[in-house]
Amino acid sequence: MSLIRSKKRVADHGEVFTPPWLVDAMLDLVKDETDRIDSRFLEPACGSGNFLIRVLQRKLAAVETKFGKSQFEKTHYSLLGLMCIYGIELLEDNIAECRANLIEIFSDYLGLDKSDDLYRAASFVLSCNLLHGDAVTMRRHDSEPITFAEWGYIGRGKFQRRDFRLDVLTGSSRFSAEGSLFAHLGKHELFTPIRTYPPMTVRDLAAGSGGTPMEAA
Repeated sequence: MSLIRSKKRVADHGEVFTPPWLVDAMLDLVKDETDRIDSRFLEPACGSGNFLIRVLQRKLAAVETKFGKSQFEKTHYSLLGLMCIYGIELLEDNIAECRANLIEIFSDYLGLDKSDDLYRAASFVLSCNLLHGDAVTMRRHDSEPITFAEWGYIGRGKFQRRDFRLDVLTGSSRFSAEGSLFAHLGKHELFTPIRTYPPMTVRDLAAGSGGTPMEAA
């Protein structure tokens, strides 16, 4: 695999891809987290997904170890693992390739067809989690603030979604710093979702819908 696509892209965007051996070495430094199905990873310049591919593969290996004997649990925890992976990418072709790479790994692991509800649910999740935008300005390509969905599996085949603005989430370090005026406050008092959705099933997600938000800012 070439680490650059063109000299122009390197000059214009600083685009250089991380080799697989280095990706694995870096992820091994946080191995306990990469082995957790529900640990969340955000790659602020995800390219075509070199880091996120390996994170997903490690999460799916954990799913196989813990839930491989139950197809129902394996299916839903695999989707949860995918839900906990996030990326931002400045270049449109890269983010499209990243989504394609992750859905291919996910569908190959579960033996899915493109017509399956789970495949379409995963595609919808990736459209929410992997965004075309700028991590520096924390804006999408259309200049709107970057918003990410926090997904949770609440059991019995149902998932919960809450949406948060990235610029608010990244302010947590300022508020929690020792000596800060807000240091005594709990995070729940400072960071509230801009939208909260009712519990949803794989079929709901496959339809590209989280339902009507229960709360809005």
